[in-house]
Amino acid sequence: MSEDQLTPEERIALLALARQGLEFGVRGEPMPALALDELPARFREPGATFVTLTKAGQLRGCIGTLEPYRSLADDAREHAIAAALNDYRFPRVQPEEISQIDIEISRLTVPKPLEYDGPDDLLAKIRPGVDGLVVREGSRRATFLPQVWEKLPDPVDFLNHLCQKMGRQPDLWRRKQLEVEIYQVEEFHE
Repeated sequence: MSEDQLTPEERIALLALARQGLEFGVRGEPMPALALDELPARFREPGATFVTLTKAGQLRGCIGTLEPYRSLADDAREHAIAAALNDYRFPRVQPEEISQIDIEISRLTVPKPLEYDGPDDLLAKIRPGVDGLVVREGSRRATFLPQVWEKLPDPVDFLNHLCQKMGRQPDLWRRKQLEVEIYQVEEFHE
């Protein structure tokens, strides 16, 4: 474990905060204020997370952010609520489902621009299973977490699906120089 990663105890505590957000949010109850001064120092620092909810191994919601803009604790808790209630791909999580939902947190590094010269160079520079990617064309952008490599291990398929997610033709990355950023995640789950 590198020193910038959370300790096992911090991971458990962050998952507990996300679980709290999920439970209060789904039940429509007011969220208790975070006592930031009682939390580990890294929880008070800005952090960017994606929170993924699964039910019986199937995706049930996933929402997050690429850049840190609030405390890590707030970010994980709020994204758990958003994944349960605001992921347009799924109906809202219902109170009777809460006990069946598993939470995964992906803590992101800050995305960095990836300089590349054409499609072959892009394929050579991305690292399957390691890098999350952001592709951008004008105001449109899309991302896949590194975990998506498990379902799309071929870099060509990965980039095709990412362009489709952005609402463009799958082969856009071959025909046009897109803005590309890479990031890594520290992933842990209940």
